[in-house]
Amino acid sequence: MPTPIELAQQLREAFGDVLGEPSEFRGEVTVVVSDPSRIADVCKVAKGALGFDMLLDLCSIDNYGSDPRWTLVYELYGVGHGVHLRLKTHVSEEASELPTVSGVWRTADWHEREAWDMMGIRFAGHPDLRRILMWDGYPYHPLRKDFPLAGKPTELPEVAFTRTAPLEGGPFVTVPTTAESTLREPRARTPEE
Repeated sequence: MPTPIELAQQLREAFGDVLGEPSEFRGEVTVVVSDPSRIADVCKVAKGALGFDMLLDLCSIDNYGSDPRWTLVYELYGVGHGVHLRLKTHVSEEASELPTVSGVWRTADWHEREAWDMMGIRFAGHPDLRRILMWDGYPYHPLRKDFPLAGKPTELPEVAFTRTAPLEGGPFVTVPTTAESTLREPRARTPEE
């Protein structure tokens, strides 16, 4: 049976400088795709030649205050060999678009729709890129770190709140910052912050 590092190296051999050196942390292997426009090509080879027949998850991370702004993480799994592999790529706010992988794995359809809805990341060639959680016509992307925690007022009566949405407070609310996690923790801040 191949190891995750061996499969990552085979993928890297197929794409050269487009892929970074595989890194391992706590038994999980990650490969960074330096050119986000090539992510679909990398995924096709990962599925077709290396047997990663499942896309377990596709998520986006907002690196607010940094460039590139977004990191997309693709969690792959091969049923035949039982190996997990993580692919990461970075997308700048100016571009904020990369090719869809819904032609490689059908499950990417909903994952990409969620990334569009919540973060505003577009996927070129997606068959049905529309909102999946927020209503049609909603003008914001609420999981961006610059979206106010208190919400935004809306002018759509009886569709949503006509006042600011009550999102403030709660045990999981953090502030948008590039500071380390201990400083973002709500209980670490004083009430004046």
